[in-house]
Amino acid sequence: MPTESSRARSMIETRDRILDVALEVLGDNPDAGMGDIASAAGVVRRTVYGHFPSRLDLVRTLTERAVAEMTAVLTEAAAADAEPDAAWAEFVSRVWPVAHRYRVLLALRRGEYGAAIHSLLGPLDDLLTTLVERGQHANVFARHLPAAVLSQIAYSVVFTIADNARADPTLNTQTATITSLLTLGVPEPRATTLADS
Repeated sequence: MPTESSRARSMIETRDRILDVALEVLGDNPDAGMGDIASAAGVVRRTVYGHFPSRLDLVRTLTERAVAEMTAVLTEAAAADAEPDAAWAEFVSRVWPVAHRYRVLLALRRGEYGAAIHSLLGPLDDLLTTLVERGQHANVFARHLPAAVLSQIAYSVVFTIADNARADPTLNTQTATITSLLTLGVPEPRATTLADS
């Protein structure tokens, strides 16, 4: 007879499997429904709804997971005492697999879930803004826009490239690093050097 801890572990494993499958299904079709996700996960719809009472709950949970992963990567990259542009390049190279995995959030952010996703991205947005402010003070990043706006544009570039990399495999980490650094105002030779290191 299963113990309470084994039942709890099984529920967590099922929940995690649903989330992993949801990323794949929604990555292929951002309009996919809960039934599509249940089918792909090999469970009944009731199981999906048991873990996520609504599609919004599922999207929120995916966003929380993405934010936690990206925040951990950015915190490590920014704490390395590197120059701001080198810290940004390190962040992009390490966040690329995460951005690629969670690229569907970009599409969902433009739709009905935009407000929910945006509110959950707050801590990550703050860290990115701080890094860009540091770069602006060091005259490494451009000053033509406020740090909060410039960081969002450069960060969106990474997700946009990740989203398009499915159709064009030449779009990769190096492309995302160089393009986002250029967006931040880093000269091309320096951006290329950082992307190659």
